[in-house]
Parts: sequence; structure tokens; C-alpha cells
Amino acid sequence: MPRFPIFRLGKEPDKLALPEMIAAAPLIALDGLAVGVDNLRHDVALSPRFVEAARSHVMRLIVHHGELEGLLAAEGAQKTQGPSWMRNAASSTRNPADKSDWKALLAELHLAALNRAKKEENISVDLLARLAVTKFLRTEMNQQFAQVLERCRVLLKNYEGIRQGKAVEYRERVAAFQVRKKIILRKTGQDLFETLREIEKESLARMRRSLFGEAKTGEARTGEARVEEKTGEPGSTGLASYGLFLNRLAFSDDGRDDYLCAEHYVMLGNWDRDPDRYPALKDIVWGFIRSLFSEDTTAETIDAWVCAPQNARALVGTGTPDDSSAEGAAQQERLAKWVRLLEDEQVMECVIASYHAVPLLSEYAPRINPQQLKNALISRPECDRVERMIQEHGKLSPNSLYAAVGKVAGCRGTERAKVAARFLQDFSHYHRDLRRLETLNASLDSVNLVSTEKLRELSRMNGTLYEFLLPEEQQPEEERVLRHVVLKADVRDSTRLTRTLMERGLNPASYFSLNFYDPVNKLLGKYGAQKVFLEGDAIILAILERSGEPELAVSRACVLAREIIEIVRGYNELMQRSGMPGLELGVGITLQEAAPLYLMDGEHQIMISEALNDSDRLSSCNKRARKEMEPQAGPFHVFVFQAAGADPTKDEAENPDDVLSYNLGGIRMNEAAFRKLEQEVSLVPLAVKLPPAIASSDKGEYRLFSATVPVDRDIFRKIVVRQSRVPRINVEDFSVQGWTDRTYYEVCTDPAIYAALEKKKAAGR
Repeated sequence: MPRFPIFRLGKEPDKLALPEMIAAAPLIALDGLAVGVDNLRHDVALSPRFVEAARSHVMRLIVHHGELEGLLAAEGAQKTQGPSWMRNAASSTRNPADKSDWKALLAELHLAALNRAKKEENISVDLLARLAVTKFLRTEMNQQFAQVLERCRVLLKNYEGIRQGKAVEYRERVAAFQVRKKIILRKTGQDLFETLREIEKESLARMRRSLFGEAKTGEARTGEARVEEKTGEPGSTGLASYGLFLNRLAFSDDGRDDYLCAEHYVMLGNWDRDPDRYPALKDIVWGFIRSLFSEDTTAETIDAWVCAPQNARALVGTGTPDDSSAEGAAQQERLAKWVRLLEDEQVMECVIASYHAVPLLSEYAPRINPQQLKNALISRPECDRVERMIQEHGKLSPNSLYAAVGKVAGCRGTERAKVAARFLQDFSHYHRDLRRLETLNASLDSVNLVSTEKLRELSRMNGTLYEFLLPEEQQPEEERVLRHVVLKADVRDSTRLTRTLMERGLNPASYFSLNFYDPVNKLLGKYGAQKVFLEGDAIILAILERSGEPELAVSRACVLAREIIEIVRGYNELMQRSGMPGLELGVGITLQEAAPLYLMDGEHQIMISEALNDSDRLSSCNKRARKEMEPQAGPFHVFVFQAAGADPTKDEAENPDDVLSYNLGGIRMNEAAFRKLEQEVSLVPLAVKLPPAIASSDKGEYRLFSATVPVDRDIFRKIVVRQSRVPRINVEDFSVQGWTDRTYYEVCTDPAIYAALEKKKAAGR
């Protein structure tokens, strides 16, 4: 993405400084992707199931907006006639896939593309999938319109020679369908856009931020995932390109649709004699900005400024600036200059009329052209002409037209200023989306939707085919386990707890089962975990990461461990109210970059893995460390100390007697798991102001990181990870003698830390 400077001009004589201008430039860069067999474009094949569902859905939308449901129902008696494609099309119209099914398939395909992009560590893979889907849907809109029209023509052949009844009605409806082609395609495109925006809000934006991070995306935290392409930072271009797909003009031919502009932007002139045509207004806006900054300001710079709509608000406000402040007074002065410029260019009346014409469209259009309606509000001859057209349609009344004419004529003073300020922002929005459409159209030319099996196989053989399939369609790779994560949840003082329960005449087996084993068992399917085995005082679980699957084993193990801690904490609160003892846990998470080995005990597999021993060590809690740390641990629940005088060349596993670990209600992971977590999700350094009890509990410097982990398509969980140095201590009094170069890692479990995170998040909104 090109870098645009952010300008802040100094004060001119007797003038306040101009506001800081944000620069934005739409761009899609498909870096690191192979070109296809034609050496020009990227070969793409989309899921066959998705393609079939999309065609059915687009046809259903066209039939619906073309008001042909009743007419095409007449095909039922003739379903055995005509070519096979027509019989299949008739069947899909009568029994269309439910919108929710189509939406689910669309979301599933995009999520599969995101996971593939994460696996290949290249966001361009997902951008290519988005381009391919957009190109396919745009192509299908025209093809399905042609197919529906052909179906209608075949149907009309059965009524040739008949001049009355259904025959006349059907001919009129088919003729209206042809005339309304542009309107039907616009409504179909807007339905597709709304569905794409919904899945972006519900899952795609959060999944993308989870997998690729948020700091460099430039994405706003809104449902629309609005992008300001201004960062220009390395690696941010791909992530900042998603705003091009969340564009209402994306499914229009050239972005010059009167209805679309009237509803979502501002309806500009389209006829040669109109003074408010887009090129003319663009020159006016460019001239206004140059008059404020400098006549030497380049067109490229102004274009980048206008592509950021918030600049318009910064320049002229909302039309009612507060002149009691310096900024408000400056905005008022610039707004007055903008109004004068529009009036001098004789476009102010057109701008006012464009807004007052919008309510008239639902009543008079398409019988009357939207441009005629707008011009009728400011031109007496045009108003007379439109009035006659209304009277020719006996069912219409001109009252709404007269009311709108009065409103335009009565727009004076502050009301004109409000309209002018709104217009500058609406024009900026329109210009930005028009530039995004131009960029999108250029990028679509680089995508080759492979349509024949021969070309698909040729591209596949050459390693240049990008296939975006639904999970169930993907060719199963050899089920090879690449790595595995072991999670051990160890119950503290289980012997003492069992004895206490038995002394009270209670059943320890049912206690452990109801409060620990059964709740954990219910979580296994959710996280793709499997039970390795149960011990009397522990559960050992494993998550296997196979080739071809999303690489999220460590992050999901972290969320699973946190949920286990939360469940036990909840049951403990209930037990304490009943006067019963609670469970105390320590959890260890270990990653091993290899598949586990297995022994066979009859039909039962027994896992052999170094990760089992490591997870046992990480989940343990030294009694001396517990005695020292429990009174002061605070919301941190994991600490590691090295005895002074211990051999610094030996790690914790080699010299366990010289390392004292504290883990009470905490989750500790090994360094390999932390490094893998950095690859799986975006770890964002977290600077939060923690309560004093938290800050004082750590005996050394620490760093916090936050991440959002995708558990399922619509389920995301937050985790906070603490990285801390291992101190060298005097084991007699635990006084710090110095610091080692070693670190340890805790997945934070205390609610106070997550409350601080939410407070910071809320403050930043």
C-alpha cells in the first residue's frame, strides 16, 4: 500500500490551523501467489456444493425481485419438457435452498479459506478467495437473469396465437421483467451484499483478527469491519484490503445507479446538461480543498484525503458548528466558504433537491425517472412535465411532489449549511466506494475461475490451482499427526480431601465424578480433546494436531484449561455454601513437536510421550513454595524459583530439586507451547493497570499478552498469558538474590485480570 503523508499545516496569518487530514488509498496486493496456466491470472476452483447452492440462491432472488414466482409456477405442468438445464432450474425455483443454508455455506467457505491462509501464513490466499467468490456471484447474476428469461420465453411459446387471458398477462410480465433488468440486478446484488456483510459481522472479522492480529489491520471495531487504509505498515496491506469487499457498489456495473446513490450516498446528476454530475462536483471539491490548503496540493493527495470521509467532518463539521470553541469557529468559517462555493457553481439547489427527491422514489419511480423527479423540484418546466406524467397514471397523486417543491424552495440559512455539510461527507463516502469499486474491478481481472475439468486438472498438475472447498469436500490427507499437546489437571492434596469426605460419611468417588470428571468430559468434544487416562487425583488430556486441520492445538488447550479452572471454581462456591471442602487444581500444558507413540494393552492404546512427564512437572506445586506464596500470590497463580547456587547450565527437568514451582489454581505452559501459541493466534502486548495486589504478587518483571481464540465458527474466547523471569532465591527466606535468563509462562485464570482487560477495552471505545 502506498504511503500518504499525514499533513498538519501550521497557522496562517490570522487563521487557525487546519485539521489533520487522514490519507486513504484502496489497494489489493496478491503477494506470494502463483499465476495460473496462462501466466497472467490466478487459477481458482470453488466448491461444487457452494457453486450449486449459490446458483440456486441467485436464481431465487432474481425470480423474487422480478415478481415471477406465480408465472414460473406454471412450469409445473411442463416440467418434463424442455432441455435438462431448464428442468433442473424449475426444480430449484420451486424448492430453493433456505437462505440460512446458503448463508451458512458462504460463511463456511470463507472460514475454510481463512484457515488455509493462516496455515500458509499468507493473507493473500484469503483475499484471492474473496475475489473469486465476488467474481463468481457477479457473473452468476447476469447468467441467472438470462436463464430465467429463457425459461419465460419457453413458457410463452405454449401461448403463441392466444390473445387473451393468461397469455396476455404472461407476456406483459415477461416484458416488464426485461425492462426492469437493471433494477432487478441491483436488488439482487444488494441482497448478496447484505448476506456478505452479515457473515463479516458475525464471524469473519473476529476470526481474521484472531488469526492475523488487529494492530496492523486498520479495522475499526464495528460490525461493518470498516477499514481505513492509512497505516502503510509492512504486512498490513492485505488486512487493510477487506473494506473493498464491504462496499455497497461491489455488485453494481459502474457505481452510477440512481437508486443506490439516493438511498446510501447522494443522487448526483447523470445527464450531460446536469451541473451536478460526478466529474463536475469532483472538480468543485478538489478546488475547495486546494483553497484551504495550497493550490500546489496534488490531485493524488486530495484523492487520498477524500477517500477518508472523516476528513469532511473535520473540515466543516455537521452543519451546526459550536462557534464558542476555536475549532467550531474555524469549521463555521470553512462551512460558509463551502456553501458560497456551491452557490457560485450553481449546484446548491441541485444538492438540496437530491435529498428531498429520495422520499419520492418509492411513490413515483420507476414510472418516472429519478433524475426527472429531482429536476422537477428546482425547475418549473420540468415540474410541469412531471405533473402531467403523474396525472397520466390515474392512481398517483402529485401532493408529495408539491410538498417536496415547497421544502426545496424553503431551504434557507442554517438549513442550507446543514445540507452542504452532509453533502460533503456523503460525496466523500461515495468517492471512496467508487475508488474501491475501481480497485476491485481491476483485481477481479487477475482471477481466472477455472470452468472445465481439463483446465482444472492441468492447473492442479502444475501446482498453480487454488481450490477453495468446504471441509467435507476436501480430499482427506493422510491422517498424519504433526504434533500434540498434553494437558494435565492435577488435584491438590487428594488424599487429605478423600479422608475428609470419608470422615463426614460422604462418597469421595461421586464427589470427584460430579464436581470434576463429568464436567470435564463434557468439554472434550468442544475442543477436539481426547482423554489419555484418569488417575485418582488427575485428568490427562491430549489434543492431536493433524495435517490439513486448523493449527490451533495450543490455543484451544489454553481455553480448555481455563474453562476447567472456571468450572471447578464454580462448583467450589456451591460446595462452600454447603460446608463441604473444595477442589484445588494445578494445570500443566506441554507441546511436543511430534506425534505420540502408543503401546497396545489388548484393544486399548497407551500413549507414550515426553509431554506426559513435562505436564506433570508443570502442574505440580512445591509445598515450601506454597507455604511462602499462598498468602501473597494474588491473582497470579503460577510462580517458579531457582535456588541460589544451582547449576545455571541445567534446566528445570534436569535439576528438579533446585527449582521450586508454585501452581495453585493456575495454568502453566512450557516454552514450546508459548512459541506455538504465537504462531496460532495474534498475541497482543497488554498494558493494563492492574490492582496493587496483582502487581505486588510477582517477584519480578513480567509481560502480559492477550489473544482471542476461535473455539468454533461463532465462538471466541479471550486468554491472557503472562511471561515472567525466574528469580534466583535464598530457599531459607525466599529473598531474591538475582535473576536468571529463564522464563516461565502462565495462562491467567483470575477474573480480576480479565475484568481489567474489559475495562481497558471499554475505555478505548
